[in-house]
Amino acid sequence: ASLLSFDIVHVYVFPWCKNCGLVFLAKVMLLSFSMASLFAAPGGGVIQGTASEAVLVVLLAARDRTLKKHGKKSLEKLVVYASDQTHSALQKACQVAGIFPENFRVVKADCSKNYAVAPEAVSEAISVDLSSGLIPFFICATVGTTSSSAVDPLPELGNIAQGHDMWFHIDAAYAGSACMCPEYRHHLDGVEKADSFNMNAHKWFLTNFDCSLLWVKDRSYLVEALSTNPEFLKNKASQANSVVDFKDWQIPLGRRFRSLKLWMVLRLYGVENLQSYIRKHIQLAEHFEQLVLSDSRFEVVTPRLFSLVCFRLLPPTSEYEGGRQLNYDLMDAANSSGKIFISHTVLAGKFVLRFAVGAPLTEEQHVDAAWKLLQDEATKLSGSA
Repeated sequence: ASLLSFDIVHVYVFPWCKNCGLVFLAKVMLLSFSMASLFAAPGGGVIQGTASEAVLVVLLAARDRTLKKHGKKSLEKLVVYASDQTHSALQKACQVAGIFPENFRVVKADCSKNYAVAPEAVSEAISVDLSSGLIPFFICATVGTTSSSAVDPLPELGNIAQGHDMWFHIDAAYAGSACMCPEYRHHLDGVEKADSFNMNAHKWFLTNFDCSLLWVKDRSYLVEALSTNPEFLKNKASQANSVVDFKDWQIPLGRRFRSLKLWMVLRLYGVENLQSYIRKHIQLAEHFEQLVLSDSRFEVVTPRLFSLVCFRLLPPTSEYEGGRQLNYDLMDAANSSGKIFISHTVLAGKFVLRFAVGAPLTEEQHVDAAWKLLQDEATKLSGSA
């Protein structure tokens, strides 16, 4: 009985035509990788554990695609490009994939554009590497960076990638969920140029951890990079290609039954309720942003795009640290209260506090209470009302 249960729940292989959850979501967000071809061969979608796993498998696919063209001895020449705001998961993926550390290009984000990467800077870096005999092969763009929820310019980066025959990946782990709302869908303009796209349903889509959604334009590159076919796994369905073996789209062999919880969310809430859920969080974040702007002791550091507000307590002009210790102490006091939890980042040398709305039960009264607590703690720290 236990073996039967394992087979059904953990390693059951669904035919691609039955993978309706990811098809439905992609249609809602208009993820057109030439949408008609994405959900027939050669494209496809698969649920990974995390965005870290998603970026790793597509990096491996891109690596092997490039090595097939240039030869396996070219590994030391492969170059990856990302912003200094890109999630650290990409750097770890490069380490796992054998990309030489010195070939991981971190392009400085443009602080005048909410810390999105500048396409010109990426193009310049690629030109320098080409002149040095290196092989640019992978660009990662982000929709909703961790630090400031910046959105990289997808159309321009996609054009750069296509012009150099590079793999173009879009990491929308956080903000991808917001793009199911028509008013935020424009942040995905240019997604049709991507080779792969991922978002985390466990971040902002009412789905418990772990559940990261990955779509690819051409699944054959994943399969070629990750497939194994030992004797004990051979079966008629796989040999006849009548099913999709998702073991060849991921690092592990076995799979959790992640699709059930995602299917339940879609069935129980539906598109309109999920959109309302997202909009409410963004409205609450906007409310918090206005509260911050109403107090001259504070500043909003970057324009708010989604449900994240980056702000800080302004330091006395004589404070040489630029407010780092002051804001660290404010964060520590707020978190030690046990009533709210905020985190921090550093943007252009500034120690910045991050207020993110994301809990299902958060109401305006909770935001007001959080702001009151922050004001009170700021008063204690600065000694001003």
